[in-house]
This record gives sequence, C-alpha cells and structure tokens, in this order.
Amino acid sequence: MAAVFLVTLYEYSPLFYITVVFVCFLVTSGLVLGWFGLGVPVILRNSEETESSTRVLKKRMRQVKNPFGLEIPHPATASVTKGITLTPDCLEDCILTCYWGCSVQKLHEALQKHVYCFRIKTPQALEDALYSEYLYRQQYFIKKNDKEEKYCQLPEDAQVVNFGPVPRSRYPLIALLTLADEEDREIYDIISMVAVIHIPDESYRLSCRILYQYLLLAQGQYHDLKQLFMSANSTAPSSSDTSPGERSTDRSLLEKAGLAEDEPELPEENSKDCVVCQNGTVNWVLLPCRHACLCDGCIKYFQQCPMCRQFVQESFPLCSKKEQDEAESTHL
Repeated sequence: MAAVFLVTLYEYSPLFYITVVFVCFLVTSGLVLGWFGLGVPVILRNSEETESSTRVLKKRMRQVKNPFGLEIPHPATASVTKGITLTPDCLEDCILTCYWGCSVQKLHEALQKHVYCFRIKTPQALEDALYSEYLYRQQYFIKKNDKEEKYCQLPEDAQVVNFGPVPRSRYPLIALLTLADEEDREIYDIISMVAVIHIPDESYRLSCRILYQYLLLAQGQYHDLKQLFMSANSTAPSSSDTSPGERSTDRSLLEKAGLAEDEPELPEENSKDCVVCQNGTVNWVLLPCRHACLCDGCIKYFQQCPMCRQFVQESFPLCSKKEQDEAESTHL
C-alpha cells in the first residue's frame, strides 16, 4: 500500500524524489566529514556534539610540596672570574653544594643512576655518581626560611677564565640543594634539586641564567622543571628589562648552543583573565606549548592554543574547583 502511494507520488511530483536525494546527500556528507576529522557543518550537529568533539586529554596531576627554591638576585654582575650570588629559599634546613666546571655527561649519568641504581639524597651521593668530574666544590648550610645571599666563586689559583667554545663538555656551575635532616627526607616526595646555571665568560657572553632545574623524587624519578607562559595585557618594559638588541643576541647564542626553547618567552602578565572571554580566571595550562591562557569555561572549546595556534595534546589545571572555591571564600 505504501509502495503504491510512493509510486503515485513520484509520478505526479518529481520534486519529491529530488528532495529525498538531496537530504540523503547532506547526511552522507556530514558522516564522511566526521569520520575523516574534517569540519562538519554546524547544521548537522547539535551543541553537545560540538562541545564534546573538541575536548582534549586532561592530564592527571599530583600535588607535591617542593621544599627548595633558588634565585639569582644579580645576574648582570655574575661572571666566571667575579663569581655569582645565589639566594636559596627553603622550607627546611638544607645544604647548598656548588660544583664548578661539572662534566655534562657525568651529570646526566648521575640523574640516570638516581632512577635505576641509588637515590641522590646527599651531596656525597652526587659526588660518587660524578666520579669527581668537576673543578671545584663549595658548600653552605641553609637555615629554614633563610634568604641570605650566598657568594660562590672559583679560587684564583684555578686560573679558569672560560670553559671553551660551544658545544661545551662542562657546565659552568651546578647547584645542588638537599635536605639536611634525615627525618625531612621521609616527609617530602622531593628530596633534592639540581640547577644547571650558565655564567658568562670571555668566550661565551650569554647573560647569567638558570638553564635547567631537575627535581629528584624519593621514589626514583626526576622531573625537569619548566616555565609556564602567561598572557600579558601590558607590554611596557620595566627598568630591569634588557634591550631588544641584547635579547636578540641572547637568543642567537642559545640557539647556537642548542638550549633555545621553541616558543618565545612572553612578558610577565599583569592580568589573570582568560584571553578568550576576558572574564574567567586563567586556570588551564596547554601542552606542549605551556601557555596558561584559558579559564574553566573556555577550555572545552579549543583544540588549538589561542595564543600560538599549536595543537593541544594535553592540558592540566593550575588548581582544582575545590581549591578555587576555598580561595574565593577566604577572599570574601
């Protein structure tokens, strides 16, 4: 009965057949585009499908307390011949050990030994792993929450004015921070921190800075501490900023040494508003570009970073929803 009706309708209305074919074409096109990862017309998707199709993998984070902090208060005055000033800031009593002219290969072998062989909990453990492949060692005892500056310098009889052309086989300075008390090593997951510091000399005048920071865990892992990049609403340079020419020179020297990052460093942020909605607080870090620029409401709509357009592989929150609520209630 239905077939007879359709045949009769087709004979008297050819437009019906054309309409059916056109609808089938739209549905098929939408399915094919979706299968191949291309943009499907919004008319063929509802809002829930649009939102869920753009979600990226959210990285599970584990909160740990880092007892170590290290800064270079006067980087412009640091040099191999004049020395360097370091400011440790530790939550517990610690030992700061500085190794001048440490072998690059031996340092990375020591980090691997921390994973597979023995834990680097003390300065002696690192020295055993380095096989004394360094030029000079200095050590300081750091009191809890003591921010006193520590001056480190090679002795005059060392007669070291540079560490040779790049690529180098020795790091200018390695700073190791370890917990002084055995009881503290049982409390903290992070038991030591290794900072690789570049110091300018006659053959390599790149400005003084911390190149790498490795956090060593009691379980046998170590993590490379990375810098996050925040959006900036104001780009006015401060009096302490270097000139564009100096920044360009530093960048070229870093690239020559193979230490340059893929992404340019952004100026320090003055506002923590989301770069998309300009309303929510920035809470999500995008990987691998490490831009922190999206709030909780906007993160689900982006597969590419709104700052650099790099595809987002993973993301993680700076703080949980519970922590945000607690902070807001405390502020109120």
